[in-house]
Amino acid sequence: MVKGPQVMTGYYNRPEATDEILKDGWLATCDIACMDERGFFNIVDRKKDMIIVSGFNVYPNEIEEVVMMHNGILEAAAIGVPNDASGEMVKIFVVVKKDSLGESLDEKSLIAHCRENLTNYKVPKLVEFRDELPKTNVGKILRRELR
Repeated sequence: MVKGPQVMTGYYNRPEATDEILKDGWLATCDIACMDERGFFNIVDRKKDMIIVSGFNVYPNEIEEVVMMHNGILEAAAIGVPNDASGEMVKIFVVVKKDSLGESLDEKSLIAHCRENLTNYKVPKLVEFRDELPKTNVGKILRRELR
């Protein structure tokens, strides 16, 4: 929640949408943040992008950072997909670098890389390789299109 003179007063001609995010002058950003030991906040993800696996919160940015640690990956995006047993499971979309390492990369080795660096419930269960990921005009990956 944020408040100040720089915060918008509402959506143009959309009173219902304005009422959803503005409460007593406070704007609900829907960002998820963590406070560090010095009292500083770091935004870790967006609430609407959070994946719920067996009741645990999984932040797509955390998954994407681990996937991007792999030398063969150029881009990555994580989303939640429905799963009967756990509610949702993690699916990643990846763009492989165009070099010899990337050519040998497969789903099994990428999941093994994630297992080394993530708690079990955060490990992607599905991997989809793509030539490119959908992006905004400024280059931000559009998870909603991947969903």
